[in-house]
Amino acid sequence: MSREYAEGRIREALKLSKGNPTRARQQIIAWTNEDPRLLQALARPHLTGIVAHAVSRVIHQQNREIDAPDIPDAPQSLDMEPKTFGEEIFKALQSSNTPSFGHEGVAPPVKKKQASQSHIDALRQMASKKDKNSRK
Repeated sequence: MSREYAEGRIREALKLSKGNPTRARQQIIAWTNEDPRLLQALARPHLTGIVAHAVSRVIHQQNREIDAPDIPDAPQSLDMEPKTFGEEIFKALQSSNTPSFGHEGVAPPVKKKQASQSHIDALRQMASKKDKNSRK
């Protein structure tokens, strides 16, 4: 019964709006302010989702109020000298070797550091063990 009532009112709104769906929606919304039966007929199929959303929203608000951190009245300053604050960042931005965003591949290559002698010896030792194992 309620579905037929809602569909009848929708047809009436479409007729009044000469087939314009936007004007028909506006008319139906205006009618729902005065006709609770129409509002209930339109909302009934969606009531479970509407209620679930409302409950979730209230739970989220309650959790937010509980988890809200205490904000101090006045911010506390860091013990930094104004002269040195951000100096490293500023130097990095001024450097000609700093890549720009999106142009990282165009940046000059980083210098390769020379391997230490102990590293070279370890690699030679591993290579000689491999050679001995492959000959067997």
